[in-house]
Amino acid sequence: MSRKTIGWVAKEADVNVQTVLYYERRGLLPAPSRSMHGYRLFDDTSVRRIRFIKRAQQLGFTLKQVMALLALQTEQDASCAQVSSMAANHLQEIEAKIHDLERMRDALMPLVEACPKNGTLKTCPIMDALAGGE
Repeated sequence: MSRKTIGWVAKEADVNVQTVLYYERRGLLPAPSRSMHGYRLFDDTSVRRIRFIKRAQQLGFTLKQVMALLALQTEQDASCAQVSSMAANHLQEIEAKIHDLERMRDALMPLVEACPKNGTLKTCPIMDALAGGE
């Protein structure tokens, strides 16, 4: 297995070098081996792990949740049910956020529509509502 530089890993994983260093500091990537001159040396496993992290983040998983998912990969007794449970919990969180966003949209939309978009702040229905008027 050949060892590659941090620049290579970053390019292959489509992240910047600072992201690789950050994941290493946070414990999401194991500490890489070092060359005689002290350079970090990575392998293809690191690229796959970074891609896993980025995909999980794109689905809204926090780094703490990603760390828990990665930890399952090293457990002998880990099951798909555990991953499914974590994903289901995350999905419930997403649904709650969607509900909150819809509520905010429904409250803000009539204010934006009612705003005459001219005049002074004293006559602005949005400012009035934020101040507790309507």
